[in-house]
Amino acid sequence: MIDDAGLKLVPAVQNAMSIMRLLSAQGRPMGATQIARETGLNVSSAFNILRTLAHEGLLSFDPEAKTYRMGMGLLEFAVPLLGANPADVIRPALTAIARDHQTMIALWQITQTERIVLTDRFTAPNILHVVLAQNSRLPVFSGAIGRCYAATMGLSEARTRKGFDTVRWQDAPSFESYWADVLMARETGTARDRSQLFRGLDIVASLSRDADGVPRLGMSSITVAGQQTDESLGAIATALAEAARQIERCLFGRNATAN
Repeated sequence: MIDDAGLKLVPAVQNAMSIMRLLSAQGRPMGATQIARETGLNVSSAFNILRTLAHEGLLSFDPEAKTYRMGMGLLEFAVPLLGANPADVIRPALTAIARDHQTMIALWQITQTERIVLTDRFTAPNILHVVLAQNSRLPVFSGAIGRCYAATMGLSEARTRKGFDTVRWQDAPSFESYWADVLMARETGTARDRSQLFRGLDIVASLSRDADGVPRLGMSSITVAGQQTDESLGAIATALAEAARQIERCLFGRNATAN
């Protein structure tokens, strides 16, 4: 994610993006008045932006119904990404988080056999960091990602306990503590593991779901214990959660209004 500090943002562009995100999330045609109301814009401003976006082909306008929807012109920008490796599409966002927060970010694929597989790493320059082998595999209930997985899947306490018992912890938390973290992750979309999965490592994680709500990718910040404060770990968690939601929308087509 881009650090907005010190940037002078252009309100007209922000308003146009708000309109396009609304139409994308709704997935149906909408009139100018409703769009203005739901984006908080005045009708005149919304109408001018809508006409401009339609003129450029990014939106299509139905003159009979007087409604707007996403336009074919968007494909002009999407085509270069359609055949790309997902990791290549994700890389800029996760590299920025690693750089801005001085951490190493691991990208994990979540398999149907309840494993996580390390597919890529993104590391800030000039920091002491842990090295994980490509294609490393762990039980899906491991560490911070495991807490997020149990939370996202809405698993029962009994089912989560079975998963918890499959993990080889170096300093195992009590299941009661782990379960409390799962319940918290249901609210925040993030979780932490403080030197429990691996001694001496602080891990913060979030994950992305596909359009059907199935967890597909996990992202974890892994740092040597003591490198990050509680406050900075919280900032990393926020950044990972934002990246996870963006990946859901852009890579998996998950509706922004979905639970």
